[in-house]
Amino acid sequence: MKASPSSNKMKTEILAMILAGGKGSRLGKLTQKIAKPAVPFGGRYRIIDFTLSNCINSGITKVGVVTQYQPLALNNHIGNGSSWGFDGLNSGVTILQPYSSNDGSKWFEGTAHAIYQNMDYIDQEDPQYVLVLSGDHIYKMDYEAMLEDHKANNASLTVAVIEVPMEEASRFGIMNTDENDRIIEFEEKPEEPKSNLASMGIYIFNWSRLRSVLLNSYKKDDQMLDFGKHVIPAYLESGENVFAYRFDGYWKDVGTIDSLWEASMEFIDPAHNLNIRDKNWRVLAKNTISPPHFLTESADVKNSLVVDGCYVAGEVEHSILSNDVQVKEGAKVVDSVIMPGATIGKNVQITKAIIGENAIIGDDAVVDGTEEIAVVGYSEVIGVLTSESE
Repeated sequence: MKASPSSNKMKTEILAMILAGGKGSRLGKLTQKIAKPAVPFGGRYRIIDFTLSNCINSGITKVGVVTQYQPLALNNHIGNGSSWGFDGLNSGVTILQPYSSNDGSKWFEGTAHAIYQNMDYIDQEDPQYVLVLSGDHIYKMDYEAMLEDHKANNASLTVAVIEVPMEEASRFGIMNTDENDRIIEFEEKPEEPKSNLASMGIYIFNWSRLRSVLLNSYKKDDQMLDFGKHVIPAYLESGENVFAYRFDGYWKDVGTIDSLWEASMEFIDPAHNLNIRDKNWRVLAKNTISPPHFLTESADVKNSLVVDGCYVAGEVEHSILSNDVQVKEGAKVVDSVIMPGATIGKNVQITKAIIGENAIIGDDAVVDGTEEIAVVGYSEVIGVLTSESE
C-alpha cells in the first residue's frame, strides 16, 4: 500500500541516496554545462524530478543527493527541496558534493565509493536501511513496496530488476535468480545471458552491513568502487541474502540521445504507461513563473505538449515545447523536443531534433535529424541571426 506524501512512517527507517553526479557524456552537447540529472525532460521537468517525486510519494522524507559534475544547475533546481515537499519537519534534501580533507581529495570514483565518502552524513541520519538510486531514469516506482519485500525476504541487499528483451540483455547487468527470486549469480553485460532480469541500479541495503563491508574493504586497500562490479559480487560470494525485486512498470534510462528522444516522443501520448496525469502519484518539479502560452492566428499545433510562456506563430506537430519557447511565423517543428528558452526563427524547418536550452535557430535554417537525431546544444546559435530572430 502506497504511503501518502505526508506519511512519517519511514522517516527514520530508510534514507535515500540519489547518485546524481554523472557527466552523461553520451548526451553530448546537452551535458556540456549541466549534469545529466538536470537535463530538461517532458517540457516542464528535469530528469531528477522523477526520482525525487518517487521518494516523497513513497513516504521517504530524508534524501541525500550526491553531485559531482557541473552541479550548479542541479543544486539551484533542488534548492531546499520545497518543490517536492522536503522542507517540512523531520524531512529534508541534503546536497552532497566532493570535498577535501586531511586525508586528501574526496572525488567520487564510483557508485559505492560515493556512498563510502558520504558515510559521515549517513551515520548522522542513522538509518536502518539505505536506498541507493540513480538520478537519471524516467519512471514511477513505489519504494515502500520494495522495502516491504526486502523485509519479508530477510534480505541484506535487494536489487530492483526489470525484464528486458533477451536480445538486449547483453547490454545490462543481469541477475540470475532461483525460484524464490534469490540472486545466485550476477553477470555484467554477458555475451550469452542466462536470464533477462536487468539491474535498474536501484538497491536497498541494510546499512549496518553495507557500512561494515565498505569500511573493511577500504582498510585493506581493496577498494570497492562500484556496486555492480564490486559490491554485489562480494555479497554473493560471502553468502549474503541477496534478492531481486521485480518491477513491471515503465522505466527508461535516458543516457543516450536516441533514448532521450524516444522517451520524449513516448511522453507526448496521453495514454503513456507513465500516466503523468495520475493525481495520486504526482511528478513534482520546480517550475519557473511564466505567462500563459500564446498561439497566434497563424499557429497550427497538433498532438504536442506546449508549456507556459511559449509563443507559437508557426506549425508544431508531435513535439514538446518547454517553457518560454518561441516558434515564429513560417517555422515548422516536427517530432522534436525544444528545451526551455529556445527561439525558433521564421521559416525554420526542424525534424527529429533536440534543441537545447536557450538555443537560437536563425531564420530559414534547417535542422534535419531524419537520418540521425539532430542535437543543438545549450545556448548554441544555428544559422544567421536577424534583429527579429534574436
